Amino acid sequence: MTVPTLDSTHAGRRRILRAARAQLFARGYSALTMDDLAVELGMSKKTLYQHFDGKEELVRTAIEEFAREVRTEADAILSDRRLTFAEKLRGFTGGMLQRLGQLSPHLFRDLQRFAPALHDLISDLRRKNIPYIFGRLIEQGQLSGKVRPDLDPQFAGEFLLHAMQGLMQPANLEHLRLAPHETFERAMNLFFGGLLTPAGRKDYEKLFGR
Repeated sequence: MTVPTLDSTHAGRRRILRAARAQLFARGYSALTMDDLAVELGMSKKTLYQHFDGKEELVRTAIEEFAREVRTEADAILSDRRLTFAEKLRGFTGGMLQRLGQLSPHLFRDLQRFAPALHDLISDLRRKNIPYIFGRLIEQGQLSGKVRPDLDPQFAGEFLLHAMQGLMQPANLEHLRLAPHETFERAMNLFFGGLLTPAGRKDYEKLFGR
């Protein structure tokens, strides 16, 4: 009998996560089933359950992975001294638009209805990421003279957090008839439109074509 190695176990787990995440983002929580996932991956349900206790743990892991990738990418961009403030802003928002563009417009509503604990997890992860990422971004913008110096970065980060928490609620997305990535893009334009100095606005318009 062949005993699975650590590498093969990790590779199998990664493969399951990739497939589950793609299905979750495209079809929603309620449409994702362990049966369909097993068929797509060409493995038994028993093998799936060797890696994850069930569908909720699998989706929880996929959501946490998504948030971790966002923060890791933000740290890399913010730490890159070769980039200007406008390039950092564009790099991060561009990456977020690409990620959010993968989400079904109905994903948040689906999670709210069928997995409220996971919907709450998304709110908790936003609460950790948004003030941290945008607080640092605003501080760097102030140091480079691109963001107004009279602003409190911590307050601005919390302000954006509460705005995004409200805008990303399923009822509000449906009322606005916007997908998550469209909502994020409009929020960024409005938010930074009031924060930038004339020099910052010039760089922003040059890069974002506005």
